[in-house]
Amino acid sequence: MKNWPYTLFRFYVDGFKNMKLGKTLWLIIGIKLFIMFFILKLFFFPDILNTKFKTEAQKADFVGKQLIDRK
Repeated sequence: MKNWPYTLFRFYVDGFKNMKLGKTLWLIIGIKLFIMFFILKLFFFPDILNTKFKTEAQKADFVGKQLIDRK
């Protein structure tokens, strides 16, 4: 029971070594996550606060007003 982290690690390493279809599926999952979190963020979620405001105080005031107005 003392060496359970190593046993767990070896379990997953051996499992991934013996995969054929699983490796392809994990590659597809990795590519989709990359597209969702890095590529789409660049085009659909621009950094509006850094383009409109210079100081942190201006940014904080803008965000505070937006939160209060939506309430």
